[in-house]
Amino acid sequence: MSHRSKSPRDTKSEMTSLPAIQVLSLFLCTLFSHCLTGPGSASKSPACRNIPDSAGYPNAAAWNAFNSTVSGRLVNVVPSAKYCRESVPGGACTDTQWTSAVFRNTIPGAMEQVNWEQGYDLTPPSLCLQNGTTCGQGDVPLYSVEAQTVADIQAAVKFASTHNLRLVVKSSGHDYLGRSTAPGSLLIRTTHLQNISFTDAFFVGSQNMGSAVTLGSGVPAQSVYQQAKLNGKITVSPVAATVCNAGGWVQGAGHSALSPKFGLGADNVLEFYVVVASGELLQVNSISNPDLFYALRGGGAGSWGVIVSATFKTYPTFNATSSTILLVASNDSVVGALATLHAQHIFDLDSIPGGQYFYFVRNGTAADSASYLYLNTYLPNTTTSQSTALLAPFLNASLALPGVSILGEQSSYGDINDALYQVDDSVGANEVLGSRLIPAETYRDPTVVGEVYRELFSSGTTIIGGHLVAGGQVAENANIYSAVNPAWRSAKTHVLIVNEWPDATSIEDIDALRKHFQTQQLPIFEKMSGPDAGSYSNEADVLEPHFETTFFGPNYAKLSQIKSKYDPEDLFIVGAGVGSERWDEWGICRI
Repeated sequence: MSHRSKSPRDTKSEMTSLPAIQVLSLFLCTLFSHCLTGPGSASKSPACRNIPDSAGYPNAAAWNAFNSTVSGRLVNVVPSAKYCRESVPGGACTDTQWTSAVFRNTIPGAMEQVNWEQGYDLTPPSLCLQNGTTCGQGDVPLYSVEAQTVADIQAAVKFASTHNLRLVVKSSGHDYLGRSTAPGSLLIRTTHLQNISFTDAFFVGSQNMGSAVTLGSGVPAQSVYQQAKLNGKITVSPVAATVCNAGGWVQGAGHSALSPKFGLGADNVLEFYVVVASGELLQVNSISNPDLFYALRGGGAGSWGVIVSATFKTYPTFNATSSTILLVASNDSVVGALATLHAQHIFDLDSIPGGQYFYFVRNGTAADSASYLYLNTYLPNTTTSQSTALLAPFLNASLALPGVSILGEQSSYGDINDALYQVDDSVGANEVLGSRLIPAETYRDPTVVGEVYRELFSSGTTIIGGHLVAGGQVAENANIYSAVNPAWRSAKTHVLIVNEWPDATSIEDIDALRKHFQTQQLPIFEKMSGPDAGSYSNEADVLEPHFETTFFGPNYAKLSQIKSKYDPEDLFIVGAGVGSERWDEWGICRI
């Protein structure tokens, strides 16, 4: 039996179809039978959240009254495939729309990676696929508050708390761990909080912290770069167009191409305004709620409240060179040799200091087929000729390797905001990640790095991504009082593995692929990272068995205490987040 939802509604329409919740309840009761039967039933025990068919679940009148409280901004939510069929002219999204992060951000229930919308583990599985013939609700919330004001957020938090509902928060849906979606839940979407305000003197108490920008939690990086350029500033921001600085990015630490020069996003944030589980709006900085300030800077996305805005340091803008190089390695052995060379030259940009994104991608599915190495390098305060000289040692050595050829090379020079600005992100796939922070010390023996890449590709891995976003100022910021995993301070790179699958893949094979990093790839990966390496929690594996230490290092006990203070009932629970060990994978029932 597949679960079906009502059709989506425009954000301005009234919720006249809310009684349909009585139909939904029968399906969700089946889907969540694991926690709604016997003495653990949510209708009999506070151990489970209320979902449809629970005695404490809001009735239609309560939902309608709540909708009035949020000025009609409560909307029905459906998976993106259902939205495309029922709300897009022609009855289908084009491939361009489906893979556009900007477009998907207009759909309340959409995630940028579509697998996080699917209920693979529900009983029975509940899927809604791009070209499927049936459509279940999957892991997509039932309703969303399309928040435009602080009052909207406060009303939603209080409603969820009063009725013991599963609550999730989303800014753009750029979420590789599925933390901003959950079945049977109420969503608070902050996409519409788009305020941007620059100042030359931002004060925390009586201390002038210098120039800064305050960003609503729905502002995407592409807007930050546009407005920063107009104001003659730059701030540490993500490269992806639709990642929101003041959302989960900064809560997870927030890496950037500018991190080697200026530090992590969490190192540069000066203040938050956040609605916590009590419904209070708190000013959070180094002197006002300093323990929560500690937690919000690196303590994990989605665990602390709903961020309304965040204020970040800004710096005078500058010119930079952006370089793109595309190489081809003819087979897996050449991939290993090329990865060794890259590791040998990982410190070449330290004098700038520069940032780089490097991806090895298998070209095709055949064993030992050719692979691409894509390098995108950002070189601050460096002319085109200077950047060419900095990259030449690696490039020349690479082209001297048998089996390596170059497909393309280009560079551009100008304002750093233009270099980092992206029009859109390519999304809409099914993929999961696994990652580790690679210590700088590892690169002192580059042959180890090359051998790991070769072995991973030879064993079937098709995508390994690397981010040169550590070292430099990230290491120098080791004494900042924040929840950033200390593994960042000794790391040189953040390296991840991507596992993908097409929609036609069986549930059994999908389950194996979701576990593939832990079962097959990590033992190889650890030859490079070491057995106890940390991971960047925003681009990682939600199935990490020891996420407490892998994501948060020695900070978890302190974070758990702060969680108990500001969220004693665990209203804000996300996969592999602080306190999640107390809940099932959906955050519905305590375990």
